[in-house]
Amino acid sequence: MTDVKMPDIVGDEPKAAPSDDAPDIERPASSGTEVTQEGVKAMEAISMTWSKWGLVAAYFGIFLMAFTTSLEGQVTYNLTAFATSSFSSHSLIATVYVIQGVVNAVIKPPMAKIADVFGRLEAFTICIILYVLGYIQQSASKNVQTFAAAQIFYSAGSTGLQILQQIFIADTSDMPNRALFSSLPDTPFLVTTWIGSIIANAIISTTTWRWGYGIWAIILPVTFLPLALTLLLNTRRARRMGLQQPTRKFAKGKPLTVVTTFVTNLWNELDIGGIILLSASFALILIPLTLTKSAPGGWQSPTIIALIVVGGVLLILFPLWESSKRLAPHPLIPLELLKSRTFCAGCGIAFFYFMVFYMSVQPYFYSYLLVVQHQGVTAAGHITQVFSFSSTVTSIVVSLLIKYTRHYKYFVTSGALIYLLGMGLMIRYRTMNTTVGSLVGTQIAVGIGGGMLNVPAQLGVQASASHQQVAAATAVFLTVLEIGGAVGSAISGAVWTHLVPYKLSQYLPADVLSEASTIFGDVNVASDYTTYPTGSAARMAINRSYQETMHVLLTIAIAFCAPIVILSFLMRDYKLDDIKQGVKGKVIGGDTGEDEKK
Repeated sequence: MTDVKMPDIVGDEPKAAPSDDAPDIERPASSGTEVTQEGVKAMEAISMTWSKWGLVAAYFGIFLMAFTTSLEGQVTYNLTAFATSSFSSHSLIATVYVIQGVVNAVIKPPMAKIADVFGRLEAFTICIILYVLGYIQQSASKNVQTFAAAQIFYSAGSTGLQILQQIFIADTSDMPNRALFSSLPDTPFLVTTWIGSIIANAIISTTTWRWGYGIWAIILPVTFLPLALTLLLNTRRARRMGLQQPTRKFAKGKPLTVVTTFVTNLWNELDIGGIILLSASFALILIPLTLTKSAPGGWQSPTIIALIVVGGVLLILFPLWESSKRLAPHPLIPLELLKSRTFCAGCGIAFFYFMVFYMSVQPYFYSYLLVVQHQGVTAAGHITQVFSFSSTVTSIVVSLLIKYTRHYKYFVTSGALIYLLGMGLMIRYRTMNTTVGSLVGTQIAVGIGGGMLNVPAQLGVQASASHQQVAAATAVFLTVLEIGGAVGSAISGAVWTHLVPYKLSQYLPADVLSEASTIFGDVNVASDYTTYPTGSAARMAINRSYQETMHVLLTIAIAFCAPIVILSFLMRDYKLDDIKQGVKGKVIGGDTGEDEKK
């Protein structure tokens, strides 16, 4: 899985007006009515107490957690095919990724809200608990339904940590330095990309795939301790110094009144109604797309049709809910942001970028390498994860260039063109008789393009928002990114579950035709060159079915890659050191109250 790489604290001051040497900067819309919430006030108080070494310790904690989750992702990515195959449900990999994508999409805004309402440390702790529950359920699952359901906890914890790390970085960095430090959680991929598949292979060789999930329920909480202790100690220090604002009381009076008022305020603060509508709509639309093959009647199944229709209705209701001040006084997605051309274009880039990725690299490229290219577990993992390595290196280099040029748009447009070129190279060189070098080369190309797209586009979205809207804008950007991934997974799953069995039934020789469903459902069987040796009619049929289906996926992917180039031209070319968002406290690249003095 790719790992993507985020929000600022919400305050009361609007962004400074554009300077004279940047007349074309569009001024973001701001209602001016938003109130700073308790979690934000707590983080501002903590930021006022940072010492140099305290900040270093906190960033070490961020890096340690990022390294652990990165390594876990690389290991478990190589185990997913074996986990689903153990339930004879290899084709449902796409369903697993759709569930992950839906949860990843809908959890970001509410997790940002939780961090703003209750505090950063509290939100981090919730994510760690969810992560651990997901690990335990995955390792103990007895069927593919339980394994897929575990993605709810796992993905909620995973994506929650992702956005909270970026919120923390935004809390403690100024705008020119933010791109560089936003890349910090991605740097572990420079190492984990290469060792993840080795560890996965060792696990498969010596024990079961279940331990590949279970061990992280022990490791992750331990690596969380440095950051947790740093935040806890600085919270106490802020209280001793009188910087911590007293916690707001929800109500006084009779117990029933207190509970009712608390629940009402919590519902409004977190916009729980919006969370339910958004998550239910995408789940009901996207998950059925990958289940049409197994559902009685396929696309004509009343259940499939009903789920998609209900999901569509809920998706229509969501913006109506969000636009109502009475129903959503603190909406997940401030509709004022939609007035910004840069914000809309940046979110569009995120959507198509991840959508294309989940039709070209994920979720079936790894299986394709095992079956068609006859690669081992370690080699297939390395080839697949070349994207993560090259995109991480590129994002670090680009972030350094942004720091010194103070511009981001050039990199977004260049990245879009390289990403499109990489997709074209995939169609040309991802064939049955290709070389490993060609496969790796195409992965490097799309990785470079992706590394130039993701962080700079996110930075442009942040720059287009006022100080009060930065956290929401970043959460929306990452939400749209994950929705794109979920849509891409759904399309991949629908294409794969329809074409592969159809082509197997066409190409397999008569004496093997009865084994078509087993070959389709288990990647171990499909990649077994002992049972179906090179040159045999069955092997040629299996490889041809996989190859032709992969070609269809890549053709769809390149068609959806083209809009990224167009959208990149629509983003404004902000001069980042002219953007003052009033980040309070000790920050990297600035100091306490620097903007207020100006």
